[in-house]
Amino acid sequence: MSTDAKQRPVYVISVAAELVDMHPQTLRLYERKNLIRPGRSSGKTRLYSERDIDHLREIRRLTQELGVNLAGVEEVMRLQHELDDIQDEFEADIERLEAEIRSRATHALPSSQDAALDPRDRPVYVISIAAELVDMHPQTLRLYERKNLIRPGRSSGKTRLYSERDIDHLREIRRFTQELGVNLAGVEEIMRLRFQLEGTRARLEYRIGDIQQDIQSRMTRWRELPSSETSSDTFSPDTHGGPDDVSDDDSDDELGGAAVPNR
Repeated sequence: MSTDAKQRPVYVISVAAELVDMHPQTLRLYERKNLIRPGRSSGKTRLYSERDIDHLREIRRLTQELGVNLAGVEEVMRLQHELDDIQDEFEADIERLEAEIRSRATHALPSSQDAALDPRDRPVYVISIAAELVDMHPQTLRLYERKNLIRPGRSSGKTRLYSERDIDHLREIRRFTQELGVNLAGVEEIMRLRFQLEGTRARLEYRIGDIQQDIQSRMTRWRELPSSETSSDTFSPDTHGGPDDVSDDDSDDELGGAAVPNR
């Protein structure tokens, strides 16, 4: 299913509640807590998308299977929404860049920045210093590493080295556990999403940079062509397909008349 189809609001609250085996009032509560963000019809009726349904099922897994409290669920869903927004922004950027290719912009686009290491990711603190900075015992940091809550680097001699980002993560973990009462399972979910968010953002920025470089290269080659070749040169967007290559012609038929599946 395409991204557009997953975002299309089609289910009224009674259908959405039945799909996820929840009471409609529970869905309204989750909306007030900003855990889900349903759309609205022209008559202000709540309408839920496939993405909303996925989010509701994830909330149920966190609360019922993992015993995560509401504060932990709120943080998980905040990160999930941020991931969704980044993906949407990336697809919009792809569309914009494809439009620039089609229009054969005459000005050069800025080249992508060198993929230099972010200073905050540079591993510099040994475990004793890192533990002191976050007011934890070194053994606690080792436990969090085994749980994959943090990912310190290693020196050539295999000594653990922590970055400023690791220190920030450790402080966040302490806030979740000590101030918000989030259990370890909830913290694991939060940190998994946080790593996914950071990795996704870095990959998408790198990919956009590559596309910008490709556009610049295309524009340079095109300007260097003799005028006779330039006038006959055509660009086919199919050679540089983006997210819109996927057809949603059948999406309305699949979703618009969505009914509750037999269970």
